[in-house]
Amino acid sequence: MTVPTRGLSSSERAELWNRWRAGESPSEISRALGTRLWAVYRYFRSQGGIPESKRRRNPRALTLRDREEISRSLSASVSLRSIARRLMRPASTVSREISRNGGRLLYRAAEAEAQSWERAHRPKTCKLAQFGRLRRIVARKLQANWSPEQIEGWLKSNFADDQSMSISHETIYRSLFLQARGVLKKELLAHLRSRRSMRRSKKATNGHGQIVGAVSIRERPAEVKDRAVPGHWEGDLLCGGRKSHIATLVERQSRFTMLVKVKNKDTDTVVEAITKQMNKLPIELRRSLTWDRGIEMARHQAFTVATDAKVYFCDPRSPWQRGTNENTNGLLRQYFPKGRNLSHYSQATLDKVARELNGRPRKTLGFNTPADRLQAVLH
Repeated sequence: MTVPTRGLSSSERAELWNRWRAGESPSEISRALGTRLWAVYRYFRSQGGIPESKRRRNPRALTLRDREEISRSLSASVSLRSIARRLMRPASTVSREISRNGGRLLYRAAEAEAQSWERAHRPKTCKLAQFGRLRRIVARKLQANWSPEQIEGWLKSNFADDQSMSISHETIYRSLFLQARGVLKKELLAHLRSRRSMRRSKKATNGHGQIVGAVSIRERPAEVKDRAVPGHWEGDLLCGGRKSHIATLVERQSRFTMLVKVKNKDTDTVVEAITKQMNKLPIELRRSLTWDRGIEMARHQAFTVATDAKVYFCDPRSPWQRGTNENTNGLLRQYFPKGRNLSHYSQATLDKVARELNGRPRKTLGFNTPADRLQAVLH
């Protein structure tokens, strides 16, 4: 059963699913469509994160043009056999079409088309609903913490000659996420490794933790952790409305902050922008950069070549490992509230905000300012 999206048109729903496939989050989609987050999220939950199947007309079925020809011919008192010849259809097909849609006197093409489309909407019964033995085996394997893909492979190996015992892992996922099917119990979702309640776009899933050559934060030298040496930075993207972002860079020892305007969050744009900003610093202040698992730093090796600064990546879902940067981003919300479009700010404005932030005394620095602390390092 589909839960309505409270006023979304068919074109907006199509855009919603296109954005979901592209990896956007429900909050990003709701902002882009100008609708409430709860409405978008509720709709996704009702669909299990799985796009509705697009209905297609059977190529052998009568078309609206065929039905208009039938309607005109009936008005002209043309015989059924003559109509069938014009349409190159069996006479029995034309006869049934007219009989089920009001007969010769009441037949109307538009009404017949609408009724035909409605009658054709007969969802196919899920295979797990058809075959009880298959359903019970799948449920037992899920309870044993097998993945749907492992279940599919095991069934193929053990029931190669029995089509009633074959099922794709995608069908298992659909039966779990689309609870309206009423085939597999909702409790079995807890046995999935992701423990998600709805399907996510592969692009969204692969957007984190799939960076080639990523060096773990656990391999950082001790001097980075104890802030003994300046020149080690933490970075992230501060997110705003309409998919806008600002790159934030914070030096760990002095808490000195730099803000960088970025047009979008693709890796080429972000790496080029922060490389240009980092290269304005003297070499002794370009030792390392610690970043989250965001795919925007996929070209980290190019950044290192251009700046001589090594890049380290946090563990997945561990933003606290960049605590200095996280705290600074919180301070920046005074200037850039959540939901505000950040693309409107020029680099000059960002530099002004950074100067103001770097001119504030910090308790953690003995009430010195980040600007003074960094200046002391350089002299």
